[in-house]
Parts: sequence; C-alpha cells; structure tokens
Amino acid sequence: MSTGTLLEEAFDSDAMGRPEVVAARTPSQRFWRRFRQDRVALASLGFIVFLILVAVFAPVVVAIAGTPGPNTIDSNLLNSFGMPTGPSLEHPFGVDGLGRDVLSRTVYGARTSLEISILATLIATFVGVILGMAAGFFGGWVDTIVSRSVDVMLAFPVFLLALGLASGCSLGNGCAGGLIQPGISTVVAVIALVSWTYPARLIRGQVLSLKQKEFVDASRSLGASNTRIIFREILPNLVVPIIVYASLMIPTNILLEAALSFLGAGVPAPTASWGAMISDATSIFETAWWYMLFPGVAIVLTALAFNLVGDGLTDAMNPRASD
Repeated sequence: MSTGTLLEEAFDSDAMGRPEVVAARTPSQRFWRRFRQDRVALASLGFIVFLILVAVFAPVVVAIAGTPGPNTIDSNLLNSFGMPTGPSLEHPFGVDGLGRDVLSRTVYGARTSLEISILATLIATFVGVILGMAAGFFGGWVDTIVSRSVDVMLAFPVFLLALGLASGCSLGNGCAGGLIQPGISTVVAVIALVSWTYPARLIRGQVLSLKQKEFVDASRSLGASNTRIIFREILPNLVVPIIVYASLMIPTNILLEAALSFLGAGVPAPTASWGAMISDATSIFETAWWYMLFPGVAIVLTALAFNLVGDGLTDAMNPRASD
C-alpha cells in the first residue's frame, strides 16, 4: 500500500468524541502544499511563465503590438537632430539611435537571454551532476581529478575567464576546431564551462553522504551493480538539490550573458540582447533614457523572479518545514 493512500487516526477526539482522521501526504504533495502557500514564489513563477511565452511567441507579440521587427532600421523615426525619439503610441518603448523599435528588441532580447541562460544551465548541471556523482561515489583517483579540476576552475576569476574565452571564440572560425561557432553557441559554451564547477561540488558532497546510508548497503548486499546504485538509488535522492540549484543558476547566467554582451563579447549584432542594448544606450543615456531603462528593468525583474522561485523551492523542499 502506497504512502499516499494510508490513513492515520489521531487519538485526540473532537468535541463529539469522534476520532479525527488525517490523510498522510506523500513528499510531492507536501512540497506542492508548501509551495502554493508562498504567494511571492507563485507570482514570480507566473511572471516567468509569461516571459517564456513572450520569448517563444516573440513574432506574434511584436505583430500584436504593431511595431516593426527588432532589426528594422528607420531613420525617419529620428528627430530633426538625428537623435532617437521617446515613447509614443506607435512605439511604446521609443526607438534607439538607429531608429529600431525598443519594444521589439526588448521582446526578442528576452528570447536571447532565456535561450542562453537555460541552455547553459542545463549543460552545466548535466556535466556537474555526472562528474560530482562519479567523484563522490568512486572516490580515489576519480575524486582527485574532479576535485582538483574544480579547484583550478574556481581559482580563475569567473567573469574574466568567461570574457577571455568569449572574446577568443567570437573571432575567426570559433573554438574547438570550428565546432563552436561565434554567436549564441559560443556564449552558451562559455557560460556552461565556467558554471559546471558549482553543481559538481554540491553533488559530490551529497553523494559522499548518501553512499553511507543503509539503503545503499542493502542494494549492494543484494548484488546491485555500481551503475544501478548510482542511477536507481542515489540519483533520485539528488533531484531536490539539483532542481533548487539549477533554478538559482539561471538568473546568474542571465546576468553573465548580459555582462558579456555589454562588453561586446556576447551575442553579436544585430541580434537583440538586453546587455548589448544597455551598452548601446550608455553614450546617449542623457537624451534617450528609455533605451537603457526598459532592457535594464527586464533584466532586474527576470533575475529577481528566478531568485524568488528558487527561494520558494528551497523552502518547500525543506524536510524540516512545517505543513
């Protein structure tokens, strides 16, 4: 009989003298119950879902808004001095120095930022989980190689390392013999390369603790192979920290991509990127404040929403939290 179908009888009788029947909840039921009680996390999750829909259906959103495409240059939208014009009914977020619509570029910038950050997080998490489990479970020379590699990577300033790699891979035929071409793939590879160390170290510590548990000894006594123990016994117990940590890595990678694009080592022009938009707006901020305001607000709200959801997941998955 599964845990979700068990009924526990409380012996504290109510006013009528009848025993109170309380339904036991599975861990997933307790998680969703706690998460639903966090209204800030729920609102943040709703914003993230809305943002993802906007990014996926960016052409539809731009068409509904009635604004031109993100790379459409129209000098007629500049004023008589050749400067960008501010928000209006036709262009709610104004235009930039080339006459491109800021609303369209902000919407398409969401697609760029989410695509890069989510892909980089998935790759970094996958690599970190595999290496962390191998290091924690097998120990010995495997643990030594992985741990020393993590130490070496962490010894470098992460941002400067990412900036150098992104700059180098953005020239010529890219990196890895042309396998990684300049553009989004380069930024994703660079961010993943500097991000895998954190989940690897986290998972290694978790595995070192889990492999000492009784259920692992029981599986080993029944003749289970190391592969089965790792993927059938240990990995399911790592789902919670993996999900929580991945949700907290995404906003960090969003900010890293924006910083790289701001410094000209991220997504190449004319692809819309929030960081590149802020970089282009720095020289005209005094006269065209809107060009920096809207992508800047988008970065802040997106990073904040992911952080709040991550905090909500952490609280909901805490086994010591009350229901």
